[in-house]
Amino acid sequence: MKFLRILILIFISSNSFAAIEYHKFIQPEQEATYKLLTKELRCLVCQNQTIADSNADLAKDLRRQVYEMLQQGKSKDQIIEFMTQRYGDFVLYNPPFKAKTGLLWIGPFAFLLIGLIMLIWVSRRRNQHNELTENELQKKARIKSLLSDEAEQ
Repeated sequence: MKFLRILILIFISSNSFAAIEYHKFIQPEQEATYKLLTKELRCLVCQNQTIADSNADLAKDLRRQVYEMLQQGKSKDQIIEFMTQRYGDFVLYNPPFKAKTGLLWIGPFAFLLIGLIMLIWVSRRRNQHNELTENELQKKARIKSLLSDEAEQ
């Protein structure tokens, strides 16, 4: 029983063996730029995480590459340009509005607009159908009254 408890504790504590990345920066501006860049660049493996949040090997490589480029004295814009040339606009967590990325920016609004139009169209059709049904009921009641009047004569 003790062996099982020890085994469970070792298994649970396996996350404590994860490596912590530490980068030494000469200037605080470089550290701020590093943090900003790692939050602006997308992990190409995870796709919905920034490289700051991802533990994928590619994200670790990209973080290392950003650090090295900052140590070489490259600016934020130069690093972003290098990454977009290498990986395309998809590497940016908020891609710029271009012809290629237009669907990403316009798509959600277009789908929302189409959904609203469909909702209005369906509700109007349903109201028209209900009105027709009420008209038909009125016509049937009138026909019944005419038939009952005719039968009484």
